[in-house]
Amino acid sequence: MALRTVYEMHAAAAMRLAAAGVPSPEADAWRLMEAATGSSRSALLLSGAQPLDSAAAERLALLVEKRAARVPLQHILGSADFYGLELAVDGRVLVPRPETERLVELVLHELARQTMTHFAGSTPQLVIDVGTGSGAVALAVKAERPDTQVWGTDVSDDALAVARGNAARLGLDVGFMRSDLLRDDAAAALARRATALVANLPYLPEADRANLQPEAVADPPGALFAADGGLALAARLADQAWSALPRGALLALELDPRNVRGLAARLGGWEDVRVEQDLAGRERFLVARR
Repeated sequence: MALRTVYEMHAAAAMRLAAAGVPSPEADAWRLMEAATGSSRSALLLSGAQPLDSAAAERLALLVEKRAARVPLQHILGSADFYGLELAVDGRVLVPRPETERLVELVLHELARQTMTHFAGSTPQLVIDVGTGSGAVALAVKAERPDTQVWGTDVSDDALAVARGNAARLGLDVGFMRSDLLRDDAAAALARRATALVANLPYLPEADRANLQPEAVADPPGALFAADGGLALAARLADQAWSALPRGALLALELDPRNVRGLAARLGGWEDVRVEQDLAGRERFLVARR
């Protein structure tokens, strides 16, 4: 049987993924071909009319069937791209979403405009990423602002192991500690001198559990759902932040677009409270100053 060309193999893979309901079959097929062949997409395109060797074709077939079973692409590849970083991810952590890159942008913008009036003598600035998971937000902030001290906290030891591994591989000096939000003494002490506190906590209502995309089922349930319509954890963190953060410190949260206005209404006493949109125009982020 004649070997099929790169183009033919890509077309067949994309067709199989589309039939399985994968949202981005063309793009995913190229990513899987890169993994199966060890070649970049540009190299594959240049050799598109050439036959794909049988060993690579067999590897590709196995990867395509995993993706067709709706195993997350990032779990198959073992990594996720986030804000220019390649992060190792697996079933212990939430796969970082592209929407969360906007949260990083908001924090970096606020750090850049932070005035010495609020934090005279706070050098370097200190950012805490609560519920850090894979470390995505904390590591992205550190990569862009190496002059900033960054810590990530999480209640999951498994997540912290992934985050520490990512920091080590990327060579980024980010500290990580176990804490239930800011409940632990060490985390609360950090918050008392923080410039900014950022969090992308579980925010889906429990009612959404039955309607998850198949890929989301692979995420740890504890990284997805929260009580009180999805607001329980974020609201508790906001209360803790009010007690712990110094005057003028930034609070930046990613929330479900259905309830971001609800939490904003609860932030009585906070200054400069505003809701920000994601790139799709959905109200997803809540920013305020203590």
